[in-house]
This record gives sequence, C-alpha cells and structure tokens, in this order.
Amino acid sequence: MASIIDERGYNQSFQSSRAQTARLQRRAEAMVQEMQLPDAPEERALIHILEIGCGMGEMAAIIARLTGARVTGVDLSARFIGKAQARHRYPNLNFSVSDLTKEFPASATDRYHYIVGNGILHHLYHHLDTFFLVLQRWLAPGGQLIFWEPNLWNPYIFLIFSVPPLRRLAKLEPDEMAFTKRYISKKLSVAGFAPVQATTRDFLLPNTPDFLIKPTIKIGEWFEQTPGLRTLAQSVFIVATRPAETTGSL
Repeated sequence: MASIIDERGYNQSFQSSRAQTARLQRRAEAMVQEMQLPDAPEERALIHILEIGCGMGEMAAIIARLTGARVTGVDLSARFIGKAQARHRYPNLNFSVSDLTKEFPASATDRYHYIVGNGILHHLYHHLDTFFLVLQRWLAPGGQLIFWEPNLWNPYIFLIFSVPPLRRLAKLEPDEMAFTKRYISKKLSVAGFAPVQATTRDFLLPNTPDFLIKPTIKIGEWFEQTPGLRTLAQSVFIVATRPAETTGSL
C-alpha cells in the first residue's frame, strides 16, 4: 500500500482505503471507550482532548464526532495540518503545527483531560523518559494517555524496524523504533503514571482487500482472546493515568 510521506521524506501514514478507514474508526472507538466522559453534552464540551502526531486529522475528527469534546490535533508537518484544516471542519475541532519536543501546546492554566495518539510514541523512542514527564505536565490530575503503537513482537514489524535495508525501504525515521508492551509499561511506570495498562491488539492491515475486512476483524478478535496469538498483534494499546497527587515536575 502507498505511504504518505512528510516534507522530510519519511513515511508517516497510509493512503486512504476502506481497510484504513475501518482501522482508524475502530482505534478511535477503542480510545473513546477508555474515557470517562460525562453524559451531558454541555459537560462533554468542557473536556479537552489532545491528539499528538495527528497527521491529516482523520483520527482527531472521528474522536471529535464520537465525544462532542473539544479536540486539538497537533503535528510537526505544516502540509499535513493544512490538509487537516481543509478536510475536517467541526466547531469542537482545531489543528495546529507544533514541534512537541520544543513547544508547549497549552497555556499555563490549560491542561488536557486526555492525550491520545496513533503511532507517535515510537518516533520518540530515545526520548521517552523526558517526554513522558512533559506529557504528565500537560495532563490534568487524573488525566490519561491513550495510544496505539507498533508491537515489536509482530513478525512484520520486527523485520521492518530491525533490518537496516528494510528500514530504508519503509522510509523510517532514524530514531523511531517499535517496542514491546513490557518496555513501554516500565517507562510509563518510572515516569509516575499509575495504573498503566498495555495490551497487544489489532490484526487489520491498512491494505487488507475489501472482501477480507470483516473476516479479518472477526478472526483478529478471536486471536486477541488467545494468549499465544495475541502477542503477535500489530499494535500495543496503551492506557496510562496521571495520579491526582502527582505534580509531574521536571
């Protein structure tokens, strides 16, 4: 399947397809299911969700529709943000260009109730210790991180990330690296998040033929319930809470 390349020449996402659309929808729904959202629309409008590495805004738009909360999507790519702003227009959704290693996308009094992402933490593999402390500062007390990340134990992902010629073919950034659920759980715990949950999930590939989408989802759901097979899923699904008493200071 064709990849979407950023201004620097690195692969950041996949071109739109029915499978990719279904995959994003299911991932957004899983994120929302983890959120403790109020029932009243006027109360939901007070919830603020940040998606980091939002790309062209597909996931942020789905989350904005599902929740009715205020959603902000940020990305390093000005080209991606321009397309996101043109394609997804909702009163509770906005996008901005931001380098999260240098900029703070909130005012001194504004904190996010949820920070989410789809395949972004592994781009910061060598900076996670510092970055998790920064994310903790951006979260309101009791707020949560909810992320989907590539699972290193998936055979395809292991090869793409571990073999230099395949890394170059896949146009991976020099510093990005997939990880295991044990690795990321430890990093989050050391940073002060608790509880931390990491599970291996999702077997639907973005390039799955249309007629195989539903069967793949059904088989994948069965695999996810089978201990030996779920280890090979594509992704690690991460939910981590900032305890109310944690200051998150650097």
